[in-house]
Amino acid sequence: MRARPEAVLAVVAAGTVAVAGLWWAHTPAVAGLDGWLTNAGRVTGLLAGYAIAVLLALMARVPALERGVGADRLTRWHSMGGRYVVGLSVAHMLLITWGYAVTEHTDVVRETVTLNLTYPDVLKATVALLLLVGVGVVSARRIRPKLRYETWFHLHFYTYLATWLAFGHQLATGEEFIGDRPAQVAWYALYLGVAALLVWYRFLTPVRLALRHRLRVARVVREAPGVVSVHVTGRRLDRLRAEPGQFFRWRFLTRDLWWSPNPYSLSAPPRNGELRITVKDLGDQSRSLAGLRPGTRVLAEGPYGALTGRARRARKVLLVAGGIGITPLRALFEALPAAPGDLTLLYRARDAGDLVLRAELEEIAATRGATLHYCVGPRALVGDPFRPETLAALVPGLRDHEAYVCGPDGMTTTVVAALRAAGVPRRRVHHESFEF
Repeated sequence: MRARPEAVLAVVAAGTVAVAGLWWAHTPAVAGLDGWLTNAGRVTGLLAGYAIAVLLALMARVPALERGVGADRLTRWHSMGGRYVVGLSVAHMLLITWGYAVTEHTDVVRETVTLNLTYPDVLKATVALLLLVGVGVVSARRIRPKLRYETWFHLHFYTYLATWLAFGHQLATGEEFIGDRPAQVAWYALYLGVAALLVWYRFLTPVRLALRHRLRVARVVREAPGVVSVHVTGRRLDRLRAEPGQFFRWRFLTRDLWWSPNPYSLSAPPRNGELRITVKDLGDQSRSLAGLRPGTRVLAEGPYGALTGRARRARKVLLVAGGIGITPLRALFEALPAAPGDLTLLYRARDAGDLVLRAELEEIAATRGATLHYCVGPRALVGDPFRPETLAALVPGLRDHEAYVCGPDGMTTTVVAALRAAGVPRRRVHHESFEF
């Protein structure tokens, strides 16, 4: 089962309307400045509570969402929605406090102190807000790249605590829920349903898969300076139904690596009871993989991602890779059905040493009669290789191709825009970022 992005957004929108309707049903009239402020605070609070449940559901690693919508798109939705949650939560606090201050004929600062010291559930909400703001700050575009992936990942667990505190606050003080049993049941169903998804798919499923497949490191192969391929074997791997282009979240059970799952794409189609990932040294965790010993146990969550051949509509295929983004496209380069001359790979790298798996790519191209282009060098020397006219010159009949793009965010954005400008329909452009 694969969820369609349009259907997911429609369900989220319907829930938003229902939440707004809940406020409307409990608000016979609004009068005075204090009434307008307080009710605006009620609406923003309800929407924030609903939105945080949606965000957690999007990142619960539900297979239907991961395979249908794609992890990359889900991550973008989560990032955008997180900004809305923080904004709505801050607005809720300010509006409610301001409205109460107007009612009590006092100032906002004094009312803030009174609310937090007098009502324990308000203090819980304040703590929840501070946690959400903190998570939002470390996820900001200027700060996130400065943090290790593992640090950023574990700081996000405070979102669970913030959600639990906010949930109790809303049920205890929200006018929409006091005395309204159906509304309480609906809110409980929403949060308990999301909690069930998180427990099942993020915690229990990896353990279940580990017991079923007994994954272990078979060998580690050095591909280039700072780049290794990790070969993983196990039992009944065909039952994973992994496809070229997809990725797993890997947890290698060593003293230094067990506590943090990291997303790595398959760099070759699954075969002979073996999975392979190829990893570049981009941090402490990825650097440590070079020292893995054969026999190391592995937990793998997945497969995830929608960058597969299932979405293909056209006969001809173009693959565009940048840097280590070659890994899922290398698997597709080998596996996608295509007649000789109908498959093209463009590979962008800063220098020849960054061309990962080059020998394999050239062998696949020769065997399949595919076209392989390298674009190597600093941008100041090679210019912009992804202009629409450049792509059209390299790939005859470009607008008739199915395009798959994977690389750094900036490159991916540029390539997608160039493909669209060159006439490739949006529905035939598929992209996924490896930067989470």
